[in-house]
Parts: sequence; structure tokens; C-alpha cells
Amino acid sequence: MLEDKVIVITGGAGLLGRSFCRAVLENGARCVVADVDAARGAQAATELTGTFGADRSVFCRVDINDASSVDSLLEAARQRFGRIDALVNNAYPRNRNFGRRFEEVTRADFCDNLSLHLGGYFLASQKFIARFRAQGHGNIVNLASVYGFLAPRFEIYRGTTMTMPVEYAVIKAGVLQLTKYLARYLAGDNIRVNAISPGGIADDQPDAFRDAYRAFCLEKGMLDAGDVSGALLFLLSDLSRFLNGQNLVVDDGFSL
Repeated sequence: MLEDKVIVITGGAGLLGRSFCRAVLENGARCVVADVDAARGAQAATELTGTFGADRSVFCRVDINDASSVDSLLEAARQRFGRIDALVNNAYPRNRNFGRRFEEVTRADFCDNLSLHLGGYFLASQKFIARFRAQGHGNIVNLASVYGFLAPRFEIYRGTTMTMPVEYAVIKAGVLQLTKYLARYLAGDNIRVNAISPGGIADDQPDAFRDAYRAFCLEKGMLDAGDVSGALLFLLSDLSRFLNGQNLVVDDGFSL
């Protein structure tokens, strides 16, 4: 589906990112694994190289909130592969206080986390769009969430130490609006911008939470990282050539 396309995936060493990198490589693409964690990123790239060969993927460290770092990523990808066909905004930057209950969130932390996550997606998109315009084509896929458009279901967190962070909900709503804004803003530039909103991804959550979550779903409940990859492959491929400004929801019916 992605034969010879060059895909940059931020957060490429994370739970979703590793699955995304493997999926695009399995479908013929070349992949830039971009992550702020150099050790974890290098390990992910080594694993991919062992499976797909040294000429198909490369690790580049990037801080999506640092303009010079994003510039270095763009240049490294260009030097390695000659062009960039798509950016997947998948990084998940946050500060050490992220995830507190609403009453415990300070204004400073709220603003900082919005700046890190939503601001990072903005900066990466801005930098990549300049490159895409220069080469005459491009594609951006933003990772949002069902909680970007759905009111939190706080009842599924009862009996656990977990919560639905207010920052996360506001950030992901912003990601969805940024997607629509850019799609419209780039009309006529041959650059598409779409989003994926996954439901919950299994990551060692308590059984009580997983059971409560599954009660809202239709089949599986919490998804595995690989369950989201099909939607990404579609949005990166020419099969979705005229899909623009849209949000694909992959949540096993959780949002119904």
C-alpha cells in the first residue's frame, strides 16, 4: 500500500509508534523513527533494521517543541531518503505532573501540557508543511482520541487510581480542530491532513478498569496497538487520496 513512500513517525519508539513503524515497513514504505528518547529510539530502529534491513528505516532524535530539532529531523530524513511523503504526529510530550485529578491540576501545568503536546503538533506541522510545499506534495496524520470529541466516561475510573486528565481531553479536541484548520488552509497545495481517534489502548491497566471500559464496546474492549495501524495505512496510502480534514474513529464502538 505504501511502496517507496517515506514516512516520518514522531513518538516512533512508543507503544503506538513502534506498531506504526512496523506496519508502514511491512507495506513497502521507508520509515524515520523519530523520538525524543534516544536510547529507546535507537533500540526500536535496531529491531526494525533486523527485520526489514538497514536501508528501510533510520532513527532520528527529535524534540517536537524545539524548532532547530525539527529542522534537523527534516534535513536528516532528506539526506537519507531524498524526500518525505508523510508526517505522523504521534508523539506524546507531557510534564511530570500530567494526569492529576481536576482539582489538583495547576493552571501552570495545564498550560504547560497544552503547549507541549498541542504546541508540539503545531510546530512539527508548520515545519513539515514548508517542506511539503517546496516539494509539491505531502500528507499529515494527527493522533487524536475519542476523548477529543466525547465527554469523559468518569464511571469507568471508579475504584482505580486512574482518571481522565482534563489536559488530555482539551489537547485532543485541539488536535482535531488543528486537523480541520490545516486541511482547509492548505486547499490547493496537494497536502492532506487527517486524524485518527483511537479508543483505549491496552497498557497494563487494572482489570476493573478494563472490564468497565469493555462494557461500552461492541466486541473486544481495550484495543492493542496494532488494531489502529490499519486506519493509519489507509490514510497514508493513495486509497484515501481524496480524504481530507477527516477523523477516523477506531474504538470498537466505545463512542456510540
